[in-house]
Amino acid sequence: MIEISVVDTDTLFDPRTYKTGVPYDLIAEMRQESAIHWVEEPALLGWEKGPGFWAVLTHDLVNKVLRDPNNFSSYIGGTQIRDPSSASMLSFVQRMMLNQDPPEHSRLRRLLVKSFTPRAVARLEENIKSSAFSIVANVQKNAQADFVTEIATDLPLLTLASIMGIPEEDRMLLYDWSNRVIGYQDDEYAASDSFDPKKGTEMAKRALKIRAGIKADESGRLPDPRSREGLADMYAYASDLANYRLSNPGEDIVSTLLNADDDQGPITVEEFETMFFLFAVAGNETLRNGIPGGLLALLTHPEQLTQLVNDPSLLDGAIEEMLRYAPPVVHFRRTATCDLELGGRSVEAGEKIVVYHAAANRDPKVFENPDRFDILRSPNDHLTFGAGPHFCLGSRLARVQMRALFQEIITKLPNLEMAGEPEHLVSNFQNGLKHLPIRWST
Repeated sequence: MIEISVVDTDTLFDPRTYKTGVPYDLIAEMRQESAIHWVEEPALLGWEKGPGFWAVLTHDLVNKVLRDPNNFSSYIGGTQIRDPSSASMLSFVQRMMLNQDPPEHSRLRRLLVKSFTPRAVARLEENIKSSAFSIVANVQKNAQADFVTEIATDLPLLTLASIMGIPEEDRMLLYDWSNRVIGYQDDEYAASDSFDPKKGTEMAKRALKIRAGIKADESGRLPDPRSREGLADMYAYASDLANYRLSNPGEDIVSTLLNADDDQGPITVEEFETMFFLFAVAGNETLRNGIPGGLLALLTHPEQLTQLVNDPSLLDGAIEEMLRYAPPVVHFRRTATCDLELGGRSVEAGEKIVVYHAAANRDPKVFENPDRFDILRSPNDHLTFGAGPHFCLGSRLARVQMRALFQEIITKLPNLEMAGEPEHLVSNFQNGLKHLPIRWST
């Protein structure tokens, strides 16, 4: 029998709650009452009422769930709180690596991992440093900027385009696609249209024609952006890119994947299309959120920023604290495969288990003064990149990019401070900033 909490848990689910940031006070109150909570899914923002889910709020239980795919499946219902709207939609998302369990997941991960080894990432580092230098140099004389749109956006896009062999002139397509998927709860991001068609390749122009054909239904609602129909332009582009690289292989990850020699056979074009979705969204949006979130933490703790500016050798530790304090992903979902006990609660087979990374990273049993931003914090066993089979493949690459950009920021933008209020993304999944006005001395 599900026990009803005395805490108002509905606000944890409501995307509008996150317009002012992650509700850490609510999470702390919930966690003090119980390690896991039953949360209702009321009808809101055009969503139908859902069956509810278990919110997991402690470091040890989040870690436990993520490391146990046998009992907590990514495949059964996918990894998002909201259930897919139809059986065909469920079947579609189940083909994505993000939503698979071993051994199917293991095969695709094995094909990818060679592109994210320390040696592979090291080969990218000089280009990343060069891009970070140019991005900051381009705004340095202006004395002010919107950090999100003018500084933080470009580096993940440039890096992602490079490793995937996407022409640089098409990179803003990645921006629009990730915005439309991640930010569909936010009016500003849901209609993202930043790509300049005059500068794109023929592949991009074909994709735009397909995008123009995506129409709303009789109620005015566009197809779910997580579906193939809702993102038909992206899948068409991915297919064109895959077919091109099959005939014209390069040193990019697309060529590596499609021409991989594997005992279970090479990756198919369809498998690549779903991986392209994962890269375009996870490989882009998470870092675009992580970088502004890290800077906001520094700006709201000026003594920590001053300490870092005075001693840049602290940067690696500061980045780990940024990742802990402002994780770009709030949660991920699993589904219980059997009846079991978790955190003192009886969980039934088929119920949704939602692990809150943001909660795990503020667990007072693991982190002393967890709400304090401390760039000297050590140890720092945060779960921002997950754990277990789905531990983030791009974690090393993300750290390299953050280090390169923040190195330029702390050395080239003196007396850095906020020049206005930050604007948060309306999303209960991504801990994102849409705008962060900043200024500095010239």
